[in-house]
Amino acid sequence: MQVFLLVARQRLKRGYAKTMRMSRLFSQTLRDISADAEVASHQLLLQAGYIRQLASGIFSYLPLGHRALRKVEEIIRCEMDAIGGQEITMPVVHPAEIWQQTGRYYDVGTEMSRFKDKNDRDMVLAMTHEEVVADLVSREVQSYRHLPRLVYQIQTKWRDDPRPRSGLIRVREFTMKDSYSLDADWEGLEQQYRTHYQSYFNIFNRCGLDVIAVSSDTGMMGGDLAHEYMYLTAIGEDTLLLCDGCGYAANRQIATFEKKANAEEEPIEQEKIATPGTETIEDLAKLLDISAARTAKAVFMMATVGSGEAKEDKLVLAVVRGDMEVNETKLANAVGALEMWPAREEEIRAIGSEPGYGSPIGTKGGHVIVDDAVASAANLVAGANEAGYHIKNVNCGRDYQPDQVADIAAAADGDGCPCCGAALRAVRGVETGNIFQLGTKFTEALGGDYLDANGKAQPVVMGSYGIGVGRLMACLAEEYHDDNGLIWPIAVAPYQVHITLLAKGEGEAQDVAETLYADLQARGLEVLFDDRRENPGVKFKDADLIGVPVRVTVGDRGLKKGIVEFKLRREQEREDVPVGEALERVVAAVEALYQELEDRVVEVEYTQ
Repeated sequence: MQVFLLVARQRLKRGYAKTMRMSRLFSQTLRDISADAEVASHQLLLQAGYIRQLASGIFSYLPLGHRALRKVEEIIRCEMDAIGGQEITMPVVHPAEIWQQTGRYYDVGTEMSRFKDKNDRDMVLAMTHEEVVADLVSREVQSYRHLPRLVYQIQTKWRDDPRPRSGLIRVREFTMKDSYSLDADWEGLEQQYRTHYQSYFNIFNRCGLDVIAVSSDTGMMGGDLAHEYMYLTAIGEDTLLLCDGCGYAANRQIATFEKKANAEEEPIEQEKIATPGTETIEDLAKLLDISAARTAKAVFMMATVGSGEAKEDKLVLAVVRGDMEVNETKLANAVGALEMWPAREEEIRAIGSEPGYGSPIGTKGGHVIVDDAVASAANLVAGANEAGYHIKNVNCGRDYQPDQVADIAAAADGDGCPCCGAALRAVRGVETGNIFQLGTKFTEALGGDYLDANGKAQPVVMGSYGIGVGRLMACLAEEYHDDNGLIWPIAVAPYQVHITLLAKGEGEAQDVAETLYADLQARGLEVLFDDRRENPGVKFKDADLIGVPVRVTVGDRGLKKGIVEFKLRREQEREDVPVGEALERVVAAVEALYQELEDRVVEVEYTQ
């Protein structure tokens, strides 16, 4: 029994509607689209009647979109169940108390929506569910015999993103699959983490989407290790650094690189020089006829640090070599910033520095953090903290004392790979999933302990794993389309077969189409039947927009020859098929398309 037939029968048992007549479909295709729809997936999902926008970053899924979304969810459930996952459902509204206990209530900014219920209790809308899981662990897990476990849900989340964009790719309300592994020790976490690593590739391959896994920042999740699954596309907001030599792959937020050291030399005496009109490194290097690597660049940021009553805003003076840029994620992690934003001119001058001509020399106050490439370089040119002047031969440790030395520079295209030295390649990507080794942060805060074999209380070790379901669907639309519309992979298409009836009225064409419609349904296939009284041009245009993988056209003209027209949406060629062979031709095509996706599922080497 083929996989797709088994799945179809399971849907039938759940009351999953397998067929639909377009004359009854609750949506319509659009010829004009909003100018706000900037990317192809957003445009086409609107045009084809899959989604409608209610407000910024908030969408309704119409019947076709809902079906495609459910198809993605079914693939995810299949893979989660296969690795021992147990599906649960957790609340969208949380008491603020559990977020306060972990500290994230105070650490997360305005993306978290906070409110009070009618009893004046602080509540939050769920961004994620680590706190709830840890609370459940404190109630349900008492002994090492209750571990390991894996629970997951497919649930609504809310993050009040200030910049929703690109349709479903960046939204405020979204559907996410989040799973949580529970283990007695770190070795167990590592095993479940690696299992998820492969399972995620299986999910994306069964959907038909090529992704890569890259090392990533743990962000507000915390923990020791994280990977992101990236769909490579020019519309992506993330920059990734890849090495074709050894396979190194990391999000630019944490990517390291081989920093070419300046030539070694002995420190020499400072020299103040006039440099009028040189507020940029490029202007300075040109004026002095030196390379940018011989200069030190000062970047001023304000950062919120600390927690609770000790939380404060302080100025951070970051120094990198002039040929590099500050990586704000590395910088925030290094200084422990909860939030970070550019400093104003008056804040810069308050510590004795000067915008455009700044450096740590002579400053008072603020937190000075220096990139390791600057700390090891001699005789750089730095700002004199006086408009129109710089100082030559500045040396870290002699001329100023940093509060901190760390890697805070951003990797860029062409930089050396930190593992093999080959040139790194910068590409853009959209994050479709992420996995985190959380450790005991949440269970320690919320009393998620178990008794080990010796009767000693130990915190449960957690992992967290997420996939944005709507974003994955949007990435598929981004990947699979042409100028005429969507071209869905069979596993996520709202329907597998699209029957287009071309007939002037009741007659043989109607009868043949109805028979094929019923026969395909009886064979377990999902069919969209265009029975509308529209002209052929409209029907073909809509069929291309909607993007069902297999199309059969039944018309008066073809039936005079005893044939129907068979076409795969992804191909230009059309095939004339005898009426009596149409059913088997369609079934075979659907089976072959599913097999193509199954053939994509292979073992992937785990890379940390």
